[in-house]
Amino acid sequence: MCLTGVDYFSTLGYQPGIAALAAGTLSPIATLLLVALTLFGALPTYRAVAKESPNGLGSLSMLESLLPGWRGKLLVLFLLGFVATAFIVTITLSAADATAHILHNPFVPQAWGSWQVPVTLVLIALLGTVFLMGFSEAISIAVVLVVVYLLLNVVVLAVAVQHVVADPSLITDWRTALTTEHSSPIAMIAVSLYVMPKLALGLSGFETGVAVMPLVRGELAERIKGARKLLTTAAVIMSVFLITSSFATTLLIPPAEFAEGGKANGRALAYLAHGYLGDWFGTAYDVSTIAILWFAGASALAGLLNIVPRYLPRYGMAPDWSRAARPMVLVFTAVSFVITFVFGADVESQGGAYATGVLALILSAAVAVTLSAWKNGRKSAIPFGIVTLIFAYATVANIIERPDGLVIALFFVLAIVVTSLVSRATRSTELRVTDITLNDEARRYINEAAEIHLIANEPHARDCKEYVDKAREAWERHRLRRAEGLIFLEVTVPDASEFTSELRVIGEERYGFRILRVESATIPNAIAAILLQLRDETGKLPNVYFHWAEGNPIGALLRYLVFGGGDVPPLTREVLRQAEPVAERRPLVHVG
Repeated sequence: MCLTGVDYFSTLGYQPGIAALAAGTLSPIATLLLVALTLFGALPTYRAVAKESPNGLGSLSMLESLLPGWRGKLLVLFLLGFVATAFIVTITLSAADATAHILHNPFVPQAWGSWQVPVTLVLIALLGTVFLMGFSEAISIAVVLVVVYLLLNVVVLAVAVQHVVADPSLITDWRTALTTEHSSPIAMIAVSLYVMPKLALGLSGFETGVAVMPLVRGELAERIKGARKLLTTAAVIMSVFLITSSFATTLLIPPAEFAEGGKANGRALAYLAHGYLGDWFGTAYDVSTIAILWFAGASALAGLLNIVPRYLPRYGMAPDWSRAARPMVLVFTAVSFVITFVFGADVESQGGAYATGVLALILSAAVAVTLSAWKNGRKSAIPFGIVTLIFAYATVANIIERPDGLVIALFFVLAIVVTSLVSRATRSTELRVTDITLNDEARRYINEAAEIHLIANEPHARDCKEYVDKAREAWERHRLRRAEGLIFLEVTVPDASEFTSELRVIGEERYGFRILRVESATIPNAIAAILLQLRDETGKLPNVYFHWAEGNPIGALLRYLVFGGGDVPPLTREVLRQAEPVAERRPLVHVG
């Protein structure tokens, strides 16, 4: 919970100030509506995600299963762009805000004021170093930071509430301002709903909460129960802090101090800590805030390390080394450096991208849960549908208000889609088969053959005429007779979007012809893998026979990449060449 909480709870460092700027005197009411959306919208949604995707793949895997084939994978790639936006900007924005707390501390020399970018880069580098050391070390640090930070916030808010209680005129003045600015409670709620998308940063943390589910101890049922407990506990704790902090900061801090250049800008609770508990306690609070903001990127980095290697390598859209944590830490750290330079380590300019990423992820989770409930005929589809509409409104409103966030998110989407498709193309001639099993009939056919002659056949009607014609073709093109133990090999492609396949070779006899049938994501790779398997099992060098494909070779290559077919003979030989560098041990490919 603390690993998730360094992201979720750290928003207390800037959320009260954002709420005050967005809603003014309505800040407590707008925050109360945000809390209601958290407890009755986001929390039930992600509790459902935890149940239906308990392996840490989150709502993306739910949407992928609802849209099979390339549609589902392209949707996942699109959403991974928003995942990258939310998580990478979490790292850069939190580090930048930690730097702002450092540079605004009264004990820090004013000459350091222009060091925003260098200090932010150092913080990001330190975060990457922690993850290079190990994951358990990161969790241990998160526990200490969250416990200390929440305890200090309890002290600050307790003192702030005491000052409010001791001076009832503060509440009276606030209520007077509310009734003066807004004609009725309905108007107050309407305005609060209007500004609520600007408070979306207070919803961050749920996606990382389900992303780290593999770290929850226990079997599947215990993992789901533990993750739900994690999400609920974090949401309740954060809700209490959000309401209390918004109430205290609105009543105790002059509105001018929230504006840019004000002492409470981006650090409202730190302002109260210095004002009511002195600069020494305020500095201790600053140090704790700086530490948790710096380490807020840890939950985002943990989420990225869990999500990206589970999707892109499985799709063939990233190198195999991307499954390893440490190389990916270096990649994500480098990307964070670039983002920091681009935005000049400015917190405000990154806020739109962060909110867009967070809202897009929560909206995708709500859509996935709603569709899943509707597909399974559950009554919960209706309330989840309402939650989806609310998050859709918040997402669209945020994009309209701050379109720069969408631009940044689309840049990440474009970068991920392009690099993924290029990687898929460059890895297409790998063997791509995880396991091969032959049933008893298939094994008998192979064992009874003096030499292995496989006739590649694209199955159509699978009637007697098809096999007779294919046997005649084998004679005309390759001078092969049925007496030589011909075996037809038929590969069908149920889903070409998959990158790897587990092959089950089934032997059957039709119209006196022996046939090996198999399903695979690609035809050339499956044929090559079967040939190598037969060579290793029998010690014989197999032969496979094709006829030349007709048509444009570029079109054939595209058909191979998208549909798993294409110009099969040369592609089969290329896969064999890469898999077996010794030519004398390579199965023979004949084309007539």
